[in-house]
Amino acid sequence: MPTRRELANAIRVLSMDAIQKAKSGHPGAPMGMADIAEVLWNDFLKHNPANPEWPDRDRFVLSNGHGSMLIYSLLHLTGYDLPMEELKSFRQLHSRTPGHPEYGYTPGVETTTGPLGQGITNAVGMAIAEKALAGQFNREDHHIVDHYTYAFMGDGCLMEGISHEACSLAGTLGLGKLIAFWDDNGISIDGHVEGWFTDDTPKRFEAYGWHVVRDVDGHDADAIGKAIREAKSVNDKPTLICCKTVIGYGAPNLCGSHDCHGAPLGEEEIAATRENLGWSHPPFVIPDEIKAGWDARERGAERESAWDRKFAAYKQAYPELAAEFERRVIKGELPAAWEEHMATFIRDVDSRAESLATRKASQNSIQACADVLPEILGGSADLAPSNLTTWNGCKALSSTVSDGNYLHYGVREFGMAAIMNGVALHGGFIPFGATFLMFSEYARNALRMAALMKIRSIFVFTHDSIGLGEDGPTHQPVEQIATLRLIPNMSTWRPCDTVETAVAWKAAVEKNSGPTTLIFSRQGLPHQERSPGQIADIGRGGYVLRDCDGTPEAIIVATGSEVGLAMAAAGQLEDRKIRVVSMPCAEIFDRQDAAYRESVLPAAVTARVAVEAGVTDYWHKYVGLTGRVIGLNRFGESAPADQLFDEFGITADKVAAAVRELL
Repeated sequence: MPTRRELANAIRVLSMDAIQKAKSGHPGAPMGMADIAEVLWNDFLKHNPANPEWPDRDRFVLSNGHGSMLIYSLLHLTGYDLPMEELKSFRQLHSRTPGHPEYGYTPGVETTTGPLGQGITNAVGMAIAEKALAGQFNREDHHIVDHYTYAFMGDGCLMEGISHEACSLAGTLGLGKLIAFWDDNGISIDGHVEGWFTDDTPKRFEAYGWHVVRDVDGHDADAIGKAIREAKSVNDKPTLICCKTVIGYGAPNLCGSHDCHGAPLGEEEIAATRENLGWSHPPFVIPDEIKAGWDARERGAERESAWDRKFAAYKQAYPELAAEFERRVIKGELPAAWEEHMATFIRDVDSRAESLATRKASQNSIQACADVLPEILGGSADLAPSNLTTWNGCKALSSTVSDGNYLHYGVREFGMAAIMNGVALHGGFIPFGATFLMFSEYARNALRMAALMKIRSIFVFTHDSIGLGEDGPTHQPVEQIATLRLIPNMSTWRPCDTVETAVAWKAAVEKNSGPTTLIFSRQGLPHQERSPGQIADIGRGGYVLRDCDGTPEAIIVATGSEVGLAMAAAGQLEDRKIRVVSMPCAEIFDRQDAAYRESVLPAAVTARVAVEAGVTDYWHKYVGLTGRVIGLNRFGESAPADQLFDEFGITADKVAAAVRELL
């Protein structure tokens, strides 16, 4: 029977050998945290290697994702579909062992980590989802949602500001099933951290409202196990376990040094490490007794079978709830009534012909979605009265309320976005969160991570242009819409009225292969008249809103608040054949077939003007180098909105004049 240290050493040697073979990687963290991982995965983690999607599994997040060989070793050793050949292909093209863990590539990897601080923040989102799902579905004596979220993190995660945003909120919400392990090894890439990181981290987390287990020897299995048991005995607070470790543990000449943080150990040091650990086996060879000590397949199957029996009893006692759980959590399907419900809502919105700010139209659409989608989990970064994100029936999640469907994120834009990603990854919810468009900059890397992972996070951004007025250039977005459109897998909607807003929300909910940004105005916008066919074409991202007889002489393309200007300009050009194209989502329009795109923007019509209250370069892909783009290639000013549009020449008169010049 292998010792615990021998089991942990399997992680160490697999990590150093794979990194050496790849000639790149980070051996320090896997070798330093191997003992912690061994205790957690063998004694506490509830999972089934044969079914990485089992709904009631514990979630494990490696926030310090540069130490990816730690999780790859764990997944291989415990029996996931990650054969040794994949470990030998670490960091190589098309392997399932990329340089940082990537969601969707490797079975058992719950989230993509690497940008430090976002993993622990995703973990907070997962713990929020577990709490809310348990509150909504569990009943007395029937706890079908009952799992923990465990996160490993290093000094780098704690230095990143997002960890403050997320961990502060986690303490406020009393997430008792979140347990984080701090790898307190005192080393980062630049060396010993006392030159730049001297926070009293335990006090910091106690101030957040966490339970803190201090001074745990991260190489003592008994001490680690005792700390985890203590953490699990605390139900009303998340727990931070402070583990003192030696980076690169086992490497006799490099351990405790930043030299083993982010580079292979080298052949000589690896040989010395094998001798130091008493590991006589060649690279990538794990003895049978150690394989058996790690194999979690039988135990995992038993745990899932026990849950299956628990769910069967729940289904008998609460058949409707069980059916809803199966739909939302197991199958991830939208309700059967969704399509008809939203079609009716869109028709009703069109018939009302209201001229509203699209942020208000968005609130109406949220209400319509929530009426049929109990899985909506909304929120705002302290701006709900401005973003208009609450609805009748929303209920705030708190330390004492577990069945809520709304989060007051506080002024935490980056934290909000990464927490939403964790909620989406957990399953059972469709999260949205809102702030001003300008502050998408604070959240930008989490938006990128949502797109990289192709998950359904819905980012709501209001106050979309100089149209927000007197708050001035610090709050007036100029380049944000264009840069959001450049993110692969992201759909960026900027609707022009209530109908386009309703369609945008419907599309965002239905998109399950990537995130959506919904961009809304502060100011009121006019309703546009449309035929049923035009309403259907909104979902294609761009469509003809106003047309002429025969082939148009010129085309005006616009989005959002500028669609009204384009329509007014076309009205000034009654003597010419003018087409107006509304382009609420350029990315979706670009994915349409060539015939449809040609029907909207015929290549023969070269006289084109685009208008959007933002930077102009993006629009030359539609108007060409000879076309005109009316926009804003500078920062704004503080003044009422109507004065600003006049000041910067974003008016119907200017659009009409540009068309006449081209003709």
